[in-house]
Amino acid sequence: MNKITLITGATSGIGKAAAEKFAEKGHALILTGRRKEKLEEVSESIRAKYGVEIFPLCFDIRKLADVQHAIDNLPAEWKEIDILINNAGLAVGLNPIQSGVIDDWERMIDTNIKGLLYITRLVSPGMVERRKGHIVNIGSIAGREVYSNGNVYCATKHAVDALSKAMRIDLLPYNIRVSQVAPGQAETEFSLVRFKGDEEKAKAVYEGFIPLTAEDIADVILYVCEAPPHVNINDVLVMPTAQASISITHRDKNVK
Repeated sequence: MNKITLITGATSGIGKAAAEKFAEKGHALILTGRRKEKLEEVSESIRAKYGVEIFPLCFDIRKLADVQHAIDNLPAEWKEIDILINNAGLAVGLNPIQSGVIDDWERMIDTNIKGLLYITRLVSPGMVERRKGHIVNIGSIAGREVYSNGNVYCATKHAVDALSKAMRIDLLPYNIRVSQVAPGQAETEFSLVRFKGDEEKAKAVYEGFIPLTAEDIADVILYVCEAPPHVNINDVLVMPTAQASISITHRDKNVK
């Protein structure tokens, strides 16, 4: 089997785009997601298009027992994971701290931090044993700066930034590369999830400029992973040309 790449949150957005890019390069893929039908649809589509082997794993990354069961029960030929792309993540709600919704906070913390930790804890020992591997964490500009009402989401992405640095130190003696790819404004399902299905609010986020696409970020992830073995690209911050910082985006009414 060719290199095995595990991508979390692969049913849409950056995860799905990354699956396409890595399949095009001949990687065998373990794709994870909570939406079983969508996961199977994406897996079948990529398998048919690129002829690569795909092992779909349907589970909720927020639940340790489910993550452990999924990874522990991988067939022997799928256990030697070369690349782990920790992509699963979300923002929910946009409230000031004093009126934050506790359930929104817990969803973000459980997915963005604990889910990333759970799967890394289960996959990384195999990399340590084989003394090779690459972990790519999908961070955010929100892990470098904060913005109004983004309190808990920003905190979770700051945690991803810190964990990426700490993982790199812990795994350094074992020849394991750890990278972070941090996008600015990218048009995916991100805002639709944040606004809980409100399409008008989600659409407004990207009006007046050309945002990044999921494919743009997938290109960067692939570039990071294809660097020579002695090269580790620690950290990449990717922004749309129209965005200077987390809170400064140039919008032009003529840009549709």
